[in-house]
Amino acid sequence: MHIADVTMFYAPSSGGVRTYLDAKRQRLKQLEGVRHTLMVPLTEGADPSPSDDVIRVPSAPLPFSNGYRFPLRRGPWIERLVNLRPSLIEAADPYVTGWACLDAGRKLDVPVIGFYHSDLPEMIGSRFGNFTRRKLQRYVNNLYNRFERVLAPSRVMAETLSDMGVRNVHVQPLGVDSTLYCPSKRDPRIREALQLPSETRLLIFAGRGSHEKNLPVLLDTMRHLGSGYHLLMIGSNMPAQVPDNVSVINHFVSQEDLARYFASADALLHAGTNETFGLIVLEAMASGLPVVVARAGALQENVTEQFGRLSRPHDATDMAAAVSDLFAHDVAELGRQARLEVERRHDWSAVVDSVMQQYRNALGISEVQPMPEVYSS
Repeated sequence: MHIADVTMFYAPSSGGVRTYLDAKRQRLKQLEGVRHTLMVPLTEGADPSPSDDVIRVPSAPLPFSNGYRFPLRRGPWIERLVNLRPSLIEAADPYVTGWACLDAGRKLDVPVIGFYHSDLPEMIGSRFGNFTRRKLQRYVNNLYNRFERVLAPSRVMAETLSDMGVRNVHVQPLGVDSTLYCPSKRDPRIREALQLPSETRLLIFAGRGSHEKNLPVLLDTMRHLGSGYHLLMIGSNMPAQVPDNVSVINHFVSQEDLARYFASADALLHAGTNETFGLIVLEAMASGLPVVVARAGALQENVTEQFGRLSRPHDATDMAAAVSDLFAHDVAELGRQARLEVERRHDWSAVVDSVMQQYRNALGISEVQPMPEVYSS
């Protein structure tokens, strides 16, 4: 079996899509009879010559995007895919490369799977209104109904796709590297660098400073909580004006450094309402952190009272109350339960096994079991 993964979401500062693809690549290399090729835009400083498992296609820079490239033409992607001759193609975004995957799949007569990593109508519609949202919903319906099957990282995203009229949607959760993200990475120098008293509760947020992350809610939450709590915010486009009990690292850090920051905090704070999976929450949980998140999107699927708290969306007062309630309990035990939850449900080896089952089903390979949680309109 030769699998080709294609995406434009593969920049030096990429988030969940790149994490998924890199983790999958590592594990597929260990499987006998499986070959994997990744096709991504050519980024600055990358080797343009194709390797055995990575093909980089020249693409236009996307302004103000932290290194992303936006393919403008299908042709170069179709040509490379046809020459590659994979047995199955997976498209990871709904733009030019998604259509190119479908065109190549028709030429090769191989199945093409679409993975719905981001909720395009909601992400854009929240900025430009319902007219734009409805237009994009029709676009998603038109594109994703052409795939052999559609993978969604959470039940809420599967239901969203089904509501848009997309058929043959399968829930396929993502995973966490629980070796990289683990409590043993705790580093006391981080609190020392922040000059925090030992009794101060250290909260953390990591991610892009984009509109849907609702960072103003986090800042208002910290104003409500006061000096007994401190929030460390890590990522691009972080706010410049913050309360005294907030510190900012206004750039992405390596996964190794992020693992140290997570393990050195006391809890994660996340006010995002449009998460399709919430990988950063699972990475914090793997690091032994309880979490406080908005009761919205996929976050509410992954967080229970056993290891976290849910708060009303866009409500800093309620989020502050949820944080206070969290710390009124045994936070260390909540963190241990968070880690156990990740180990039980989100180990990458089990996730890749599940993805391989999706591929076998799409290819019609015999002796396969039916996949659970199929959403069809």
